[in-house]
Amino acid sequence: MAARGPKFFSTTKKGENFELKADLNSEYKEKRKEAVKKVIANMTIGKDVSSLFADVVKNMQTEDLELKKLVYLYLINYARTQPELVILAVNTFVKDTDDPNPLIRALAIRTMGCLRVEKILDYLLEPLKKGLGDEDPYVRKTAALCVAKLFDLSATIAIENGLVSILQDMLSDRNPMVIANAVAALGEISEASVKKDIFVVNTAILTKLLAALNECTEWGQICILNSLAKYRPNDAREAADTAERVLPRLQHANASVVMSAVKVLMIYLNYINNEELSKQIIRKLAPPLVTLLSSEPEIQYVALRNINLILQKRPDVLSQEMRVFFTKYNDPPYVKLEKLEVIIKLCSDSNVDQVLSELREYANEVDVDFVRKSVRAIGRCAIKIESASEKCINVLLDLIKTKVNYVVQEAIIVIKDIFRKYPHRYEGIIPALCENLDTLDEPEAKASLVWIIGEYADRIENAEELLEHFLEGFKDENALVQLHLISSSVKLFLKKPGSAQEIVQRVLNTATQGCDNPDIRDRAYVYWRLLSSNPQAAKAVVLAEKPPIEADNATVSESLLDELIHNISSLASVYHKSPSLLGGATIDISKVRETTLENEGEEPEVDARSVAAQVSAAVGGGIENLLDLDFGGPSDTAASPAGGSAPLTTQRSAIDDLLGLVDSEPSSGSSFSGLGSSGFGFGGTSFSGGSASGGFVFPKVPLLTMANAQGLDLQGTFARRNGEIFMDLTFANRTSAPMTDFAIQFNVNSFGVTPKTPLQVPSPLGPNQTADVSLPLGTSGGVQKMEPTNLIQVALKNSVGVFYFQTFIPLHILFADDSSVVPATYGPLWTGAGATHQFSLSGLTLSDVPGKLKRNGISVVQQPNPSTFHVSAKTANGSLILAEITVAPPNVNVVAKSQSSDLLPLFQQSLDGILRSSA
Repeated sequence: MAARGPKFFSTTKKGENFELKADLNSEYKEKRKEAVKKVIANMTIGKDVSSLFADVVKNMQTEDLELKKLVYLYLINYARTQPELVILAVNTFVKDTDDPNPLIRALAIRTMGCLRVEKILDYLLEPLKKGLGDEDPYVRKTAALCVAKLFDLSATIAIENGLVSILQDMLSDRNPMVIANAVAALGEISEASVKKDIFVVNTAILTKLLAALNECTEWGQICILNSLAKYRPNDAREAADTAERVLPRLQHANASVVMSAVKVLMIYLNYINNEELSKQIIRKLAPPLVTLLSSEPEIQYVALRNINLILQKRPDVLSQEMRVFFTKYNDPPYVKLEKLEVIIKLCSDSNVDQVLSELREYANEVDVDFVRKSVRAIGRCAIKIESASEKCINVLLDLIKTKVNYVVQEAIIVIKDIFRKYPHRYEGIIPALCENLDTLDEPEAKASLVWIIGEYADRIENAEELLEHFLEGFKDENALVQLHLISSSVKLFLKKPGSAQEIVQRVLNTATQGCDNPDIRDRAYVYWRLLSSNPQAAKAVVLAEKPPIEADNATVSESLLDELIHNISSLASVYHKSPSLLGGATIDISKVRETTLENEGEEPEVDARSVAAQVSAAVGGGIENLLDLDFGGPSDTAASPAGGSAPLTTQRSAIDDLLGLVDSEPSSGSSFSGLGSSGFGFGGTSFSGGSASGGFVFPKVPLLTMANAQGLDLQGTFARRNGEIFMDLTFANRTSAPMTDFAIQFNVNSFGVTPKTPLQVPSPLGPNQTADVSLPLGTSGGVQKMEPTNLIQVALKNSVGVFYFQTFIPLHILFADDSSVVPATYGPLWTGAGATHQFSLSGLTLSDVPGKLKRNGISVVQQPNPSTFHVSAKTANGSLILAEITVAPPNVNVVAKSQSSDLLPLFQQSLDGILRSSA
């Protein structure tokens, strides 16, 4: 019997590709077309049909436009995997570019541009050049986009063969769609080029773009508007004319066209000096933005994210459209939250009642996250609008009465912020807060209530009992709660030393010996050291008057805002991130701002963020600097000398002594009582500052030490002499090598303080040599609000390296001679002066008070009686401070007023130094 093969492995079926191959070579046109459709279908679902490449390509030469498109689609998909076979199709492509039908000519050029195979570039050049000059605009606009694809594949070939130049000439084409595509292609090429200068809009091009804007399709309009956004008008007239030509685009049905037009107008408003025209443009911006909120939720979200930026830049754009942003029952959560942000930005004295009524309703919804944000929004309204703060408090109290746990906790958190904004105004509601003590289970809510108890311990009869409630489970509490418990216990002890001593000892012992968290241990060590060495200094630090918090309605920083305004309707404006972080191109905002910040000297401008990062690394180590780790930040500057942050003088400075304090039980007779010498310059006569030309000068403080500045010691202070500001510095070289090439740079700051002349340090500064230098300062530098207001960030360079430090300029150094306030105007100015700050200075040896004030830039306007002085002072940037000083030796009582509330604590510091000085 003859051997037989395995029958299961033999079949007469050839497979699907075999059948398709047969159909692709069929003599019947319809059968070939159906076969190509099946090939495309298989390709779409991921099947490999590359083996049919040659058979599919044979069908390119056909008059059937649908079949030709299908074959081209197949070619684009497999060109990269079969680059050698693509050459087979080149002749057909070239032939199609000469076809009488413009659709086929354009299709051939588009497909050749999409193939992304370098081998066919030489074959593509001539057909592409012909296409750029084709008589039919459809072919020309297709060829224009093909140039951008060619440039991406080989920039050298595109430039050397003049394709980019031809594209630039096409901006003068008679067809608006060709112009729009040329703009799109040139924009893409320019972004991809090294110098980004291939497409720069000038006045001549601007005219052509504006002419084409009204006639091209919506996507062409978007390309042109994006190009207009990058153009910088030569003058206000050109900006106004361009803006008027763009205004009709706000009425377009396409949301992207509308947002692109808004972007152009927002940018051009910076260049228009016609106030009436600016108001007209702003009025016309509102309706299209409102209309976008009637679109699908996704478009609403994008619009709201952009509106958030627009309102930060131009708050008056939608000031009359508050109701549009009230949420609807069927809004998605992400839309509701964005609307909430816009509502807070639009909230004002005129509509706050309406807003509070709406927010109260939101707080009763079922979406917990939205309810929390709504309660926080009520607190933000209170901080933003002082006149409405009491109404907001009443709404929050009503919400607390609902006893809904998460509502109550969120209300306590925002009330804490309201207390920080308006201290000593609403303490009457504290009992209502404490009633909910047992219901709190969230760390932030617990921490907020603990802070309130500590801050107002002297007004709460059972403050000790309330803190005891939290201290029972101290070790089990969240770190945030533990930190607040430590601080509040110390405040309680300083305000009620008799009844709280046992509490503070127990808390500090537990925190230093029973906690693993280094932040908690460090804070306890700091407080223990401070209380044991100098209780008076501890009181000055811990109970210092804190500057009120400000309404934080800024979505992004000012610098990022400028960048995002130039990227409205892009991904960057939705994420509120710089385009560079999202893989896009960045815009040099410094070139387009209304005011260019001028750099002085040869050093580059110091970036605030880099300074902040490096300042922390520059803080000296040693026990004397221990307090700086916790109190050196912006929020506690009121407790520092106005002229800098000098180390606190302690009786023992070794680390062993600090640990010894922890090991021994503190006693009321030694560690927590007793008065030591104050090193703060408050509450005693420890000011050792001198005077120059009659003005008070704070003593020099260390700015850099040899440990963190590679052998350079630097001390300094600020002074005012003969109407000029100086920074008096003492340089000491502690190394064995000379130092040269000294230079200094100030970062932008609240007052524009900057060096007038280059730094002149004797060069070389030899080993162990010391040099005193007075650096003249002016107030013409870049201005940017700092926190705290008198913060100055400095970069110092020498032959060793670049070092960063920060210091604080005393406010009286910035007082300019001013006689504009006279007795007749003092009363009206006092009435409308804004924020009020009351304080008392004690332990003063008073003599020649008017003379001291005058020598330090504070004008005595009138003296109603021998012990009362009405004074005024004006800073270099024009901020006015008025004060009523009542002398009752050895004390002085002061009521100060200013529109700039952040200056008042600084005024207190300077006045304290001035009156304590002998100057």
